[in-house]
Amino acid sequence: MTQPSQPHNAPAALAEPGYLVDPYKDWAEGEGIPIHLDFGHDLLALETGPWERYGARGCFAHTKGMGDFMSNYVLEVEPRKNTEVVRHLYEAFFFVLAGHGSTVVWLPDGSQRTFEFGPKALFAIPLNCRYQIFNGSGSEPVRLSVTNDAPLTINLYHNLNFVFENDFAFTDRVSDPKYFEGEGQHNVYNKSSVKVQNVWETNFVHDLTSFKLYEFEGRGKGSMNVNFILAEGTMHSHVSQMPVGRYKKGHRHAAGTHVHAVDGSGYSLLWYEGDEEFVELPWRHGIMYTPPFWMYHQHFNTGDTPARYVACSLGSRRYPFIALRRRSAEGAGAVSVSKGGRQIEYDEQDPRVHRKFLEELAKTGVPSQMGDLFDEAATLAIPADQLTGVIQTPTSSGPAV
Repeated sequence: MTQPSQPHNAPAALAEPGYLVDPYKDWAEGEGIPIHLDFGHDLLALETGPWERYGARGCFAHTKGMGDFMSNYVLEVEPRKNTEVVRHLYEAFFFVLAGHGSTVVWLPDGSQRTFEFGPKALFAIPLNCRYQIFNGSGSEPVRLSVTNDAPLTINLYHNLNFVFENDFAFTDRVSDPKYFEGEGQHNVYNKSSVKVQNVWETNFVHDLTSFKLYEFEGRGKGSMNVNFILAEGTMHSHVSQMPVGRYKKGHRHAAGTHVHAVDGSGYSLLWYEGDEEFVELPWRHGIMYTPPFWMYHQHFNTGDTPARYVACSLGSRRYPFIALRRRSAEGAGAVSVSKGGRQIEYDEQDPRVHRKFLEELAKTGVPSQMGDLFDEAATLAIPADQLTGVIQTPTSSGPAV
């Protein structure tokens, strides 16, 4: 194992040369804050520690499905305090878990932009711009989830000075100043019969719970979403909503997609084809998890209000970066597995999926709205011993997408 990386103010690179080096892992271990690793986390409950780099508190919220390119850390600013001024060459999206505060951004031309945020806001800093975060409360901490591509950046350059002390100005990443005020531009892109879903381009979203979404029934009746291009970045984010009494179709994709429950209640199921059991994770604000590569997952709303989530990953609608993300942007992510895609249609899913949903709804008293797709009385009448065994998925009849 290599030696821990040097402190962020050290003048040299990461560590003495060796073999099988993981510069990002060495950097994280050298930052001196807690590192949490699990399938998913309650980010509101994770232990944080003093973080010299930010002059605040923080922890790494690593997941088993983070993959090679993406990671997450929690940043906590105590009441009436602020972070140090920082900059870095990795992209980062900030989802406000709790608290009210403000952010100052120094742009390449020397001007400043300041915006105030509250719970469930989402924002991004243009690449390598200096920024500082302030807590405007005298009693409550600000806690932010920071999803980033630091593993990609640090492992690519493996030089901390280059990543954190680089003064190159990415003037092309700075767009309309009103994007820092929450304004933006709505786009739908059509070319050669390929429709890229609704995209909102901005730097700052005031509140993900009230932001306007658009119909996206390819993932299930009543489903809605919007895709974001934030700060002209290569990272992607989208917000999706499930209506009351319904759930989304199972699907799979590349690793590194950090899914945050924004509001509502319910659960998610995850599985690999051939597993005997599902992995179940709760659904409530603060929960974040990352499905591992090619692991099926499915989201269920069992509450009496619509449920939203925000997902952050690598490969934006403008800059897909990887082939799988490009195919998703072109619409292939909503193609059935039986047709060579990555989505399981309702009539092809394991019967245990809908049976469990009905049982969970019975606990909350919310009526199912899926009766147009399932014979629910028959589903509940199936003996339990007939609902065991490995989880099957439909056979692909076409090329993988």
